[in-house]
Amino acid sequence: MVKGLYTAFTGMVNEEKRLDILANNLANANTVGYKKEGSTSQAFRDMLAYRIKDVTTPTHVGRIGAVNLGVKLGETYTDYSQGSFQVTDKKSDVAISGNGFFAISFTNKQGVTSIKYTRDGAFTVDNDGYFRTVDGDYLLDRAGAMGSNPNSRVRIDPTQDYTISANGNVTQNGVVVAQLGVVDFANYDFLAKYGENMYELVDGGQIIAATGTVEQGILEMSNINVVDEMVNMIAIQRAYETGQKMIQTEDSTIDKAVNEVGKV
Repeated sequence: MVKGLYTAFTGMVNEEKRLDILANNLANANTVGYKKEGSTSQAFRDMLAYRIKDVTTPTHVGRIGAVNLGVKLGETYTDYSQGSFQVTDKKSDVAISGNGFFAISFTNKQGVTSIKYTRDGAFTVDNDGYFRTVDGDYLLDRAGAMGSNPNSRVRIDPTQDYTISANGNVTQNGVVVAQLGVVDFANYDFLAKYGENMYELVDGGQIIAATGTVEQGILEMSNINVVDEMVNMIAIQRAYETGQKMIQTEDSTIDKAVNEVGKV
């Protein structure tokens, strides 16, 4: 009977963690380039239960069978599928159609500069001609992105008009002046979420050329379907309530076993 309490409890904890992930997805439904997260559930290892002090067997120990101790969160994963496009007609807004990430020269609060990656192409051009993110970090050019050089940044003449081609080339007055740093990775398992809508490449990750194309005047929105997330939220709530009822039922059974059966 007590095992049932633990089984229901682990199920409720698992649903609570799933709800946290889902709530984070909903909070970023309108975040440019955000990729939703999902989770898997995993059962604890089955254990062989024994009946001790069983006088019907010579060893006084008999096997009952395998029992499971409940469920836990297996892993959290990121869905990198393409989000929908939104036309802005702003020249510095760019989106990647297909695989690829923008390489960003990111400086943290301690002043340490490193390279991060994002699908958020909502850039602005500052007075010096540098492409910057909404947080002020610099967009790297192709050489800096492929060579992991955080100081090789995209820079144009801010007083001149410009166009961005499908391969990321920035052209002014008929001359290519820069190329956006768009790269991809051999295995996305080596990408880790850093925060601030960015990713970082962990040890073992390999940078490769991106196959996606650049679209100017367009932003890629998040790949979150709000309706699907709301349906999943209802399912999680129902599963959580089921765990509560199981605990209440187990508690009532234990109460009768202790207070009523003991009187017989």
